[in-house]
Amino acid sequence: MPVSRRTSVVLGAVALALTLGACGGGDDQSGAAADGGNTVSVRGCNPQNPFVPANTNEVCGGDVLDQIFSFLVSYNPETGAPENEIAADISSEDNLVWTITLEEGWTFHDGSPVTASSFVDAWNWAAFGGNATLNSYFFEPIQGYAEVQGELDTEGNYIDGSGPETMSGLEVVDERTFTVTLTQAESQFPMRLGYTSFAPLPQSFFDDPEAFGQHPIGTGPFQFDSWEPNIDIRISAYEDYNGEVKPSIDGAIYRIYENDDAAYNDLQADQLDIMPLLPTSALAGDTYKIDLGDRFVERTTGVLDTITFAPESKDPALADPDLRHAISMAINRDEIVDKIFSGARTPATGWVSPVVPGFQEGACGTFCQYDPVAAKALFDEAGGYDDTLTLAYNSDSDHKAWVDAACNYISTALEVPCVGQGEVDLATFRDKITNREMTGMFRTGWQMDYPAQENFLVPIFATGASANDGDYENPEFDTAVSEAATLDGDAAIAKYREAEAMLAERMPAIPLWHRVSIGGYSTHVENVNITVFQTVDLVSVRTTNG
Repeated sequence: MPVSRRTSVVLGAVALALTLGACGGGDDQSGAAADGGNTVSVRGCNPQNPFVPANTNEVCGGDVLDQIFSFLVSYNPETGAPENEIAADISSEDNLVWTITLEEGWTFHDGSPVTASSFVDAWNWAAFGGNATLNSYFFEPIQGYAEVQGELDTEGNYIDGSGPETMSGLEVVDERTFTVTLTQAESQFPMRLGYTSFAPLPQSFFDDPEAFGQHPIGTGPFQFDSWEPNIDIRISAYEDYNGEVKPSIDGAIYRIYENDDAAYNDLQADQLDIMPLLPTSALAGDTYKIDLGDRFVERTTGVLDTITFAPESKDPALADPDLRHAISMAINRDEIVDKIFSGARTPATGWVSPVVPGFQEGACGTFCQYDPVAAKALFDEAGGYDDTLTLAYNSDSDHKAWVDAACNYISTALEVPCVGQGEVDLATFRDKITNREMTGMFRTGWQMDYPAQENFLVPIFATGASANDGDYENPEFDTAVSEAATLDGDAAIAKYREAEAMLAERMPAIPLWHRVSIGGYSTHVENVNITVFQTVDLVSVRTTNG
């Protein structure tokens, strides 16, 4: 989902100007469980777009959608391994044509049944070029995707009637069965079917997509109640949820904060119940252990933080690979992890997380090793940089300290000014990236959607992919990941590693560190677990008075 775990447009994106102070929350400013209720409050943030699954691939919206939707498969919160959820069976004899059968009894929150058409219609809508969904790329493996994408005019707008509206590779067999025909055999196709883009949609969505985006109707353990921009997002337990494990709480309030320190202050005061990622101010000297006692949870997660360079078409000044290599080598990752994050990160030496099978140490080679002397030599050979380097970030999360530190290292090693540029919130920040308005460098991140090498490579770096924020294009990379998708076991791992190594040549994004997430919780809740995806496992949470 860019923390990106995702990245994302939609149906008239909502511009959210942050006008409040520390947080919103309407007339309920206390920790949600503190008033004797069985509802919990969670640190939230402004979503970039309305809540349409095919248009949501950033964490602010995605984390909410993952609570209100169930999918064909779910991911084990501890390991990330896929397990059938709405699907009773996903099978194929040749890894090319897949037959998907649904479990009985699943309903949307409006009471309508979940059928094979609920998936086929949703996927066709998401892939259709006229709907301009950024997540459409996830449907590229399905036969007929290229045709439904249609053609664009000289200004990049879809030409009406230039393509069909349905993919030839999707077919409804009966009410609970449909088939998916891919353009090539892919053994790991079922693994991705728990990602937000593959959600089923009820008929009410197609009747009025814009209204749905403001009040989505899902299939999951929680149903959507309300969204007040800059204030909060509210969900409640769905009584007729068909999953095996039901929520123990009545609901949750995602409180939207101006920054992490404000949220942490509320957490200490029992005015906020769950904060999945503590700020660096709390990590310093293990301060959170003094503040919270044993009310914290720590785990390694599939989240990678990076710095991405603006597309060459937007800002050609940083296009030289050696210039990018020099900037990467000028950053002392070990020192920042130690001094800023107090060890709650692991320096990255490549673009794939250590939590997924096939991870390789050192994929980035010497370009991710701190070497200010070699960095300056490369920088000079590349012709240097005549202006001030800028590194943009969203100010509503805890990025300023590490951005300033990274810029200090860059400035010192390369003898060039470097400054951080804060944007008001993630929604505004992501809009600028999505609309290709960003120049220089900007922070990016990836919260894995499913535990596979492919998920850290294809959605971010394949040509035209949904989270390819720097517009990286490399036909050899595209060929390698396409071939890897057809392979199994060690052969697939080796081919994905080959593709990952190609990224070091042009450095479209600088790997920084993998997250060791430390979250905290109030005295009002217990059994708080952070998943391998760095999300709250709300189904397992209990209140102390519930």
